[in-house]
Amino acid sequence: MRLKVWTVVMTSKIRLSNQVYESETFTSGLHWKSLFILHFSDRIQKTSRREKMKTTAIVLFILTYVLLLSLPKHRAKIAMATATIFVALGILPFSKVFTTVDWNVILMIAGTMGLVSLFIDSKMPSLLADFIIAKTPNVKWAIVSLSLFAGIISAFVDNVATVLMVAPVALTICKKLNVSPVSSIIAISVASNLQGAATLVGDTTSILLAGHLDMNFFDFFFYQGKLGLFFIVQIGAIASTLMLLWIFRKEKQPVTALDKTVVTDYFPSFLLILMVLLLIAASFIPNTPRTINGIICMTLFVVGMIRALVVKHDEKTVANAVREIDYVTLLLLSGLFIVVGGITEVGVIDDIAAIFIKIAGDNLFIVYTLIVWFSVVVSAFIDNIIYTATMLPVIGGIGALIGGDITVLYFGLIIGATLGGNLTPIGASANIAGIGILTKQGYEVKTKDFTSIGVPFTLIAVITGYILTWFLFA
Repeated sequence: MRLKVWTVVMTSKIRLSNQVYESETFTSGLHWKSLFILHFSDRIQKTSRREKMKTTAIVLFILTYVLLLSLPKHRAKIAMATATIFVALGILPFSKVFTTVDWNVILMIAGTMGLVSLFIDSKMPSLLADFIIAKTPNVKWAIVSLSLFAGIISAFVDNVATVLMVAPVALTICKKLNVSPVSSIIAISVASNLQGAATLVGDTTSILLAGHLDMNFFDFFFYQGKLGLFFIVQIGAIASTLMLLWIFRKEKQPVTALDKTVVTDYFPSFLLILMVLLLIAASFIPNTPRTINGIICMTLFVVGMIRALVVKHDEKTVANAVREIDYVTLLLLSGLFIVVGGITEVGVIDDIAAIFIKIAGDNLFIVYTLIVWFSVVVSAFIDNIIYTATMLPVIGGIGALIGGDITVLYFGLIIGATLGGNLTPIGASANIAGIGILTKQGYEVKTKDFTSIGVPFTLIAVITGYILTWFLFA
């Protein structure tokens, strides 16, 4: 039965196709159906615009990553150009640009780069290089030893900070041995990324997981009375180290111990050790600012500069430290944060999650397998911080449907998302930082140079973690 309005007097504005219609007086004969048509036509228009924007975002996103992989010398320009286009087209509202960038990561990288510059000037990396050269028989073992050293540090310090601290040691060793540092820096980067999942303070993804499940520092060692992520990662590290030994099996050039470097200033080394301790301590303090790690790193860097100026009157060292901050890498990361934030804003990530749930069904093993390997593939191209933050609530929703303990799904997400970044040179911040260091030293890192190490390293580490996590927590 059609409803009619017999005596209705109203004034309203109805938006349709960006035009405003004034309706003065509605009297007998006007059907409610007309209002519904206008209303839903407006919604269709908005939905259509959103779908067009989503399609545009996807096309730009794919094009951006193709260019990032194809033109390694121009990655920062490409990322910032796409970020600008995203904002200009309204894919990511201008009001959300500042909050989309992970300033904790940016500040931490900048502060650590500055600290590492002071660390290098103190000649401590050269001393460590001398020690490693004296203890290793050839280049193969020198590279593997550096990756293990980086892995140990990375379990307690952010991956990027680890790469920035250990890379100078590798560069010094390679210069003394007159070999290319490309393979060494790549091995350090992927090893650092692997160990980032071992503890609460190792990586931002671990911090996100801990916050979601209310885990403390020691829960990463033992969780629910079982071996935790730390031991799962260590077994994976052993397997991947064997893979590195096979990859570098031909690097048998002997190394010769040289006269040890004399270090006269240990203060920068003290600042780096203090940074490690403060980052660990900050993980136990509740309600800290989201940028606490970045604040710690930047504060210690400022302390180091003030000390160099006031105590040592060394303006040259301070100027060099500021100059050594890799601003290109910082711009690249900032651009990527905005780009991925844009595709998240228009619902691309949500659509992927919906498809994921539809395919997985309620079979726990299938769900787990899809989460791990889907995370590996996605994290190879999308920053794993944003991806992990998006997927944690999705897994919670899956758990509500499946029922029971879904710890295995959460741990599978972290393993896949953290290690998946090692598949490509732009999949993890640690990789970007390592390649940035090589680029600054005048070395061009091609995608195949990275994948020849990153792909086998990733596959063996993920497979090990995938199997262990299932048998421990399924």
